[in-house]
Amino acid sequence: MLLSDKRILVTGVLNDASIAFSVARRAQEEGAEVILTSFGRAMSLTQRAARRLPSEPPVVELDVSAPADLDALAERVGGRLDGVLHAIGFAPESCLGGGFLSAPWEDVAVALQISAYSLKSLAVACRPLMTGGGTIVGLDFDNSRVAWPVYDWMGVAKAALESTARYLARDLGAEGIRVNLVAAGPVRTVAARSIPGFEQFEDAWSTRAPLGWDVKDPSPVASACVALLSDLFPATTGEILHVDGGYHAIGA
Repeated sequence: MLLSDKRILVTGVLNDASIAFSVARRAQEEGAEVILTSFGRAMSLTQRAARRLPSEPPVVELDVSAPADLDALAERVGGRLDGVLHAIGFAPESCLGGGFLSAPWEDVAVALQISAYSLKSLAVACRPLMTGGGTIVGLDFDNSRVAWPVYDWMGVAKAALESTARYLARDLGAEGIRVNLVAAGPVRTVAARSIPGFEQFEDAWSTRAPLGWDVKDPSPVASACVALLSDLFPATTGEILHVDGGYHAIGA
């Protein structure tokens, strides 16, 4: 029971195919009390997914781009938090699928705010509930060294997410709060299917990942997130853990 007696806030659950759903389920199986977040039209979908978990968790309203929601989050969650999963990302259509040179700043700004700056926003909003320390884990797609096909400005946003995590690790470490990312291989979620040309990632992983990779199985990613949310890594922060079948280590 890696997460016995821990309270974990999980963002990004849209349906039972979401990586965040698998993290929430595994966290409950490991003894955690889980709270989900959602907002707007997605709220009913998240509530429906919540009923498919081993124990139905509460769903609190949170739009990470809304200051009022961020300011109210601590009150809505109540009590303490021991861990937070950041599974939030979005880019307008113009920012994906080959539109890197033509995407307007207004759309790029949305991608950066929702996909990268939101990690800082969420950390600050949860900080009052993590007075005894804790851990923040974000979902990443490795973009620090390479440019991917069709990923475009979301790739830039993920690179910004990685840098944001390092600076948060620097500033929150004195409070006992660890900040780490899990760089996952491609998983066939609703968000992934919205990326034009996503099948290019699937094809690449199927031939180059030394351990193999199943795009329909988020459980390896969920296991890594739960491990980082536990007390197994008390001196690890600012780290990016690759869970991609070893793809990142192979040149050609």
